[in-house]
Amino acid sequence: MRRFANIQDVLANYSSAVYETDVERFISAYAADVHIYDCWEDWECIGVSRWKESVNGWFNGLNDEGVLLKVDFNDVVVEENPSLAFVHCNVLYAAYNASGEKLRQMTNRFTFGLRKENESWTITHEHSSLPLSMETGKGIFNLK
Repeated sequence: MRRFANIQDVLANYSSAVYETDVERFISAYAADVHIYDCWEDWECIGVSRWKESVNGWFNGLNDEGVLLKVDFNDVVVEENPSLAFVHCNVLYAAYNASGEKLRQMTNRFTFGLRKENESWTITHEHSSLPLSMETGKGIFNLK
């Protein structure tokens, strides 16, 4: 079992696991009873096994497309006590092809709830969102 001594370890794991499309490492930061509100597809996802299915689909799509996805956390705010933490931030996803050319990017808003178990932080709740344009009803994918 992976150990995450601090919140930055959890975020670094998220970024590197996405870049390497390593499902097991990505999932290792999530609690068994995680509750996720994601921007894509399902309204919610409850439980790490269901989340793993979604992540497998996401990573397989990246691999099929031949895309490397770089993840950067920005404007990170962390509030924590010895057993619980609350994080909110902006997450930039930038897709690159094998030659390093940027293909596209988008920014999501994220909120994480974390719990410390056995001296390791785990994500127990995740909520990603995009603001919507009131004129078009479409998501706004660029930061501010």
